[in-house]
Amino acid sequence: MATADSVSLFTGLGLSEHKARETLKNAALSAQLREAATQAQQTLGSAIDKATGTLLYGVASRLRDPRRLPFLVSYVANKKIHTEAQLSAALEYVRGHPLDPIDPVDFERECGVGIEVTPEQIEAAVEVAIQRHRPQLLEERYHFNMGLLMGEARAALKWADGKMIKHEVDMQVLHLLGPKTETDLEKKPKVAKARPEETERRTAKDAVENGEAAGQTLSLMEQLRGEALKFHKPGENYKTPGYVTTAHTMELLRQHLAVTGGQVRTRFPPEPNGILHIGHAKAINFNFGYAKANNGICFLRFDDTNPEKEEARFFTAICDMVAWLGYTPYKVTYASDYFDQLYVWAVELIRRGQAYVCHQRGEELKGHNPPPSPWRDRPIEESLLLFEAMRKGKFAEGEATLRMKLVMEDGKMDPVAYRVKYTPHHRTGDTWCIYPTYDYTHCLCDSIEHITHSLCTKEFQARRSSYFWLCNALDVYCPVQWEYGRLNLHYAVVSKRKILQLVAAGAVRDWDDPRLFTLTALRRRGFPPEAINNFCARVGVTVAQTTMEPHLLEACVRDVLNDTAPRAMAVLEPLQVVITNFPAAQPLDIQVPNFPADETKGSHQVPFGPIVFVERTDFKEEPEPGYKRLARGQPVGLRHTGYVIELQRVTKGPGGCVESLEVTCRKADAGEKPKAFIHWVSQPLTCEIRLYERLFQHKNPEDPAEVPGGFLSDLNPASLRVVEAALVDCSVARAKPFDKFQFERLGYFSVDPDSHEGQLVFNRTVTLKEDPGKV
Repeated sequence: MATADSVSLFTGLGLSEHKARETLKNAALSAQLREAATQAQQTLGSAIDKATGTLLYGVASRLRDPRRLPFLVSYVANKKIHTEAQLSAALEYVRGHPLDPIDPVDFERECGVGIEVTPEQIEAAVEVAIQRHRPQLLEERYHFNMGLLMGEARAALKWADGKMIKHEVDMQVLHLLGPKTETDLEKKPKVAKARPEETERRTAKDAVENGEAAGQTLSLMEQLRGEALKFHKPGENYKTPGYVTTAHTMELLRQHLAVTGGQVRTRFPPEPNGILHIGHAKAINFNFGYAKANNGICFLRFDDTNPEKEEARFFTAICDMVAWLGYTPYKVTYASDYFDQLYVWAVELIRRGQAYVCHQRGEELKGHNPPPSPWRDRPIEESLLLFEAMRKGKFAEGEATLRMKLVMEDGKMDPVAYRVKYTPHHRTGDTWCIYPTYDYTHCLCDSIEHITHSLCTKEFQARRSSYFWLCNALDVYCPVQWEYGRLNLHYAVVSKRKILQLVAAGAVRDWDDPRLFTLTALRRRGFPPEAINNFCARVGVTVAQTTMEPHLLEACVRDVLNDTAPRAMAVLEPLQVVITNFPAAQPLDIQVPNFPADETKGSHQVPFGPIVFVERTDFKEEPEPGYKRLARGQPVGLRHTGYVIELQRVTKGPGGCVESLEVTCRKADAGEKPKAFIHWVSQPLTCEIRLYERLFQHKNPEDPAEVPGGFLSDLNPASLRVVEAALVDCSVARAKPFDKFQFERLGYFSVDPDSHEGQLVFNRTVTLKEDPGKV
């Protein structure tokens, strides 16, 4: 064959003229490629498209046994092998069977012949890979190794087209990160690898920087296990900086070890006067997690010392939330369990000259520099009699208190130990009319339960001196108080008082309104407990207070739900579509994978009939440039059906609004691939869907500098949108409250407890992808 003819043949395969001429310099390759091209042309009876030509070049250039050339070319020409991954497998197969006659069945199985990877599967696999590396991707942005994402997607979908995977990675990364900035275009600086011992020394304090979780996060158990936090060992309290010892300390520690056997003991001590919030989730994970990580036990102890504010529903809700997060207390206790012992110790404190009965009113004790009590030096016997009179109800509320003789770290002098309250207690009824305060109760309950590590938030650091002082003043075992930073979120209010104001103002329904960050609200919205625990691990056990962005919590939610929430289809704004040439007399049964990236997790069946409903936004009569969904002259695929629909007629109502569409359908493989695949429903259920946004408009709604009018003036009017007549496929008909689904292309949704027979209500938990506009 003349050189010009060979160049023409090779360029017809998609090679550039330069590449064609370079190929001609290699006689063996030229001959093999010429033979492959000729055979393919004879098979096809038409010109060879570029994709097929590229594969034929791959066969000719990489095949070592020319005898196998006709066999492989026939598979490529007939498009049974149509991806690079299949071709590589085919070449490997024939290389491994040099003498054997090739078994077509075995060959096709090993090379993925007949396996079609859909765009939806590629989209899902790439999404899984991005979610897995999301923290590092957000940190490194376009300096991140995108090949890792493509490699993981390829590993999940062995026979997918590499170019399609790359395109999907590029699109999803662009959606997540936005366009490249100048910083992204700079070369990534080389970083010297840290020595292993330096890596091991990294502690949880590195886990949070400026409200963004660090890229690499140790698990919660790794952060809490052994000496990771430099906490003291049980029985070695005296080695803790600041721990106050007395002549009795070592004997008390010996007795303590005899009781505990050297076991780690922690406690989670909530006040039962409100619902737990996201900050408490960190406390729960820290207290229960530290005990679990070190083979210890954790008590759930209710600090029920203020009967005026305590309600039975709060006790129940707190127990529920601890269990929901996956923790089981060693024992549920109450401060009121120890009222008798606490009273005995209070009398003993008076006898030792360390406490006195005072008659200063509450308003006199307010402020930074209240006047000293004129009763501080009253005789011990007098205080004993007066304290007994307080117990017998001989003083009105506010007329007398028992105060301890000490100065706290914040300068507060003589904190109150007992006050008079005539409100019946939920457990002890009218037995008591005097109740101990937190400052008095907390450390002594810790002592009674032989707590080894009393973990509390940073604001209690000012009470550490009183903690040690009171135990030592009574010569009882003294635990060690350790402080850690509170966890707060931007765009949130968690104060009990302010949540009550929101409820009273009608801004939210109750404590479990899904726009709040109480744990009951997060559960109702559909946040999995695993996601909250993972978020706490990412935040880390830091000393400094941390205020995190909500989108970091939402990222943890997506990570969990992506693997656990089965897929379904729903339409928020339905537009009726009539398929005029529907291919069957009866609706077809369509198998939809529960998890497209992992079909081993099963599938569900949905009907596909001549009338379907699609999102109104998936159709435009006059599409703008770049619009890829249904329009005149622009067909779209219907997800999972294998069909493509094309617009024929638009029906409008009197006001000009589109009421329905008439379309025709064809098999997806019977023509050109559509630009997009859209979701749909047929013979659907009607449901209510609640779409949530942030409750507040500013990051810090309680900051007067940011919101001068107060947090109630910062409410987002668009924080809730209710879609009362949404449509959802029938696969969810038997869903129960708190069941979770991914509605394809819309987000993750959870069944709300308001649902009842024949009327499902769904809460949108989070969108599928983080909104780049949210910062």
